[in-house]
Amino acid sequence: MRRIGEVAASVVTRISALEENVRSRPAVLPFEERIEAGRSLRNQVPRSSHAGWDPPADRPDPLDLLAKQDVTREQDLVPIRYGRMLISPFAFYRGSAIVMANDLAGTPATGITVQACGDAHLSNFGSFATPERNQVFDINDFDETLPAPWEWDIKRLVASVIVASQANGHKPSEAGKAAAETVRVYRERLAAFASMGNLEVWYNRISGADIAAVVPRNVGKDVKRGLLKATHRDHLQAFAKMTSAEGGTLRIVDDAPLLVHIDDAVLEDRLRSVVKTYRSSIRDDLKALLSRYSFVDTARKVVGVGSVGTRCHIVLLRGNHDEDPLILQVKEANASVLEPYAGKSKYPNHGQRVVRGQQYIQAASDIFLGWGRVAGMDFYVRQLRDMKASVEVSLLPPDRMAMYGALCGWTLARAHARSGDAASIAGYLGSGSAFDDAIIDFAKAYAEQTNRDHAALVAAVKSGRVKAEIGR
Repeated sequence: MRRIGEVAASVVTRISALEENVRSRPAVLPFEERIEAGRSLRNQVPRSSHAGWDPPADRPDPLDLLAKQDVTREQDLVPIRYGRMLISPFAFYRGSAIVMANDLAGTPATGITVQACGDAHLSNFGSFATPERNQVFDINDFDETLPAPWEWDIKRLVASVIVASQANGHKPSEAGKAAAETVRVYRERLAAFASMGNLEVWYNRISGADIAAVVPRNVGKDVKRGLLKATHRDHLQAFAKMTSAEGGTLRIVDDAPLLVHIDDAVLEDRLRSVVKTYRSSIRDDLKALLSRYSFVDTARKVVGVGSVGTRCHIVLLRGNHDEDPLILQVKEANASVLEPYAGKSKYPNHGQRVVRGQQYIQAASDIFLGWGRVAGMDFYVRQLRDMKASVEVSLLPPDRMAMYGALCGWTLARAHARSGDAASIAGYLGSGSAFDDAIIDFAKAYAEQTNRDHAALVAAVKSGRVKAEIGR
């Protein structure tokens, strides 16, 4: 069996060679020449080469890859992670970015890199508020972000559409249609962004009005209701739900095991230190704003599927009075799952890697987004909730799945256009369906792989190899 390090070295060498071919050209070629440069890459990496998925004989056991992540996680929470991944193949897919990163490393790539999301599945998109308090739709998870091949993101996104559709009981034709819409819109939007001015792309945001304009009228009403509901999911709503002032003392309310106080004075001191040291990563005006708040309380919070077990705490701060709170989420940042295959981050702090990657590809970011380090652990910090809303993918019927996949494809195209050479990617993609067909074929084959991997987890839990807590 080949070691992961050997595979990684091979992948990095291959990508570096293709990148060098691109970098050897003048820094800023005219639009038409960059389109042609992308088109010429089809000779080296035919679009049809992206089709299918045939696991290599030396493919690592996916449960072994997941177990490596468990070592650095809080051990009492690891069974919750597996309990959540057991729910369905899509839940497994959400929690196993490390598995697909290993698999994608052996697939064809043109050598054009972008600031990849690194975990671009359907549940990592959603709406939130800009600093101007407007609702936008964008990618909302950046734990795995890293410069990497653009193909890895679109393959993970489209495969997630197939996996989610199958988990929802959709017919194969319906799942295929949703996948086709996702990759088609990605390709067409990428071409549109490629022809825009650089500043036009940079300022581009996908607003609630944009979404309502491209979906059927009855669905548009649903979108508006969802965005209106999201405006109430702000820090005050979180404050009311998670805190209590009984006895005259403001405190976070425990909701074990998902939100609990940890009776550890050292940990509390460390969290205070994180909040203090993180100040150096934000703007001076925000430092002044933050200085008006004082530390009140902290508790451990369980989040997501793939993130369960990584250290995550909320910190309650108080402003002028009890009704003037600020709730920050302090989340541990480890190396991206892409790092063994795409190379190490240039940033010395993985919290900084997450923040800089988010700022690079997200149209607007939380004003309190920053990073810190304490006791050798990297963290990033953001507001706990800021008018956030997400789609419950498991409830989407076939027609909504297709529309939502298309929206995510649009969003990913904008992210790649911001951080990569959109013209070269558009030239490679072309105006026909050759790339689409290949990616759909890959997605269907990889969905079967995910089903097998999920079945392996189910068997491992039954045999006692893996411990899982259901319903948490």
